[in-house]
Amino acid sequence: MKLPSLILASASPRRTELLRQLKLEFEIVPGDAAEIFDEQLSPHELCQLNAHRKARVIAKKIPDALVLGADTLVFLEREVFGKPQNLDEAKQMLERLQGRTHQVVTGVSLIHLRAHRERIFAASTDVTFRPLTTGQISDYLSKINPLDKAGAYAIQERGEMIVSEVSGSYSNVVGLPVEQLEKELSAWPA
Repeated sequence: MKLPSLILASASPRRTELLRQLKLEFEIVPGDAAEIFDEQLSPHELCQLNAHRKARVIAKKIPDALVLGADTLVFLEREVFGKPQNLDEAKQMLERLQGRTHQVVTGVSLIHLRAHRERIFAASTDVTFRPLTTGQISDYLSKINPLDKAGAYAIQERGEMIVSEVSGSYSNVVGLPVEQLEKELSAWPA
């Protein structure tokens, strides 16, 4: 792949690790764009908009680079599960998700401002939780830090305790749809 210098506009260690799997050289420059929550937008639109906002903040500062922004949210029907504010909220989220199938949507924005190119896409994965007791939820929450994770869980951290099935991209649930991203980067104009 012949790409301009690549910047990941995220402080997420999970996204950093996933992007490393593609064997690309990149720099990490987290942005500070405020995330938007608008009930009138679909899950895909919301994640794509927030990914675009994150990438654009960095692209304006470094217009010669290809900037990758991403945003992941958990949805149960039309209800959004972002990052919980505290452990009580985390527990409530897991209680709502237990025994049900929800969607994890990640929006990705690739912006090369100097070349006036942008590609935005979103991936969705269905995740089914096991039926969980209050004790099982408390046990899970004692083993991870849910406060920096959409939906209050991390599939890669003891996910077997709560998840029974994943339909779609596993890496998308972690925070970056690597398979689709690799296709987009391979097709990026040189």
